[in-house]
Amino acid sequence: MTIKIGNAPCSWGIEFASDPSYPTWQSVLDQCAAAGYKGIELGPIGYMPEDPAVLAPALADRDLAIIGGVVFRPFHDADKWDEVLDASVRTCKALIAHGAQHLVLIDSISPRRAPTAGRADEAEQMETAEWAAFRDRIATIARMGAEEYGLTVGIHAHAAGFLDFEPELERLLDEVDEDILKICFDTGHHSYAGYDPVAFMKRHMDRISYMHFKDIDPAVKADVVEKRTDFYKACGQGIFCNLGKGDVDFPAVRQVLLDHGFEGWCTVEQDCDPSLPGTPLEDAKANRAYLQSIGF
Repeated sequence: MTIKIGNAPCSWGIEFASDPSYPTWQSVLDQCAAAGYKGIELGPIGYMPEDPAVLAPALADRDLAIIGGVVFRPFHDADKWDEVLDASVRTCKALIAHGAQHLVLIDSISPRRAPTAGRADEAEQMETAEWAAFRDRIATIARMGAEEYGLTVGIHAHAAGFLDFEPELERLLDEVDEDILKICFDTGHHSYAGYDPVAFMKRHMDRISYMHFKDIDPAVKADVVEKRTDFYKACGQGIFCNLGKGDVDFPAVRQVLLDHGFEGWCTVEQDCDPSLPGTPLEDAKANRAYLQSIGF
């Protein structure tokens, strides 16, 4: 098993292209390297320089590789298609410029679904026609990424979007060609949604191309689900705890990966609120040390 461990800008609170509270991209690269990682995701397109002549030397100076990039956009909103397409094309171009492999598609938070994050039995469902158009928008970007840019495209379930829950994710997987759409599997979001990450991995490992390692504090999860807490407020409450401190069974995750001969990148993500006092560097170091302690 050859697994490489990376990190992502969201571990430093980076969710959008810019915000006054964000650390600089150079600082994030410095800290990622200092914590012992050899790769990092792009983060939201526009956060890191899109000119490879600027970014590539900075990566080389720190012995870092770009692993992949995330299109975290409202695939559920037909009126935002231009925004989705622009972010997707720019991300694809940035990835191939750095020899990265993974394009990750995430349906972003919807006001219609935000109150029921973690509450599958109460969540609003799309009507048939709306679902079909939603699915087709995802498939269009997946086909573009796979066929035009030669990337490995993975769908990523996310709290408070329309692919929050396991049945929705599995429905999409059934309806979109596996040749163009794999799975970027996030252990934490799967737990947040109320499902068993290890059981899902065992069923779908043949389609999982990329992993996001995230842990969930079960006490915070119970509180935010009960109170219908906003996703970003939940991040500020520490729902995504250090790896090994929550309810995700990472030794079992490792065993599933081992049993299936998984090779490639697994990326640590510990979403945090950048406006609050915190120590992302210390968390990044602790997460790397934990993974090493269990054989990663």
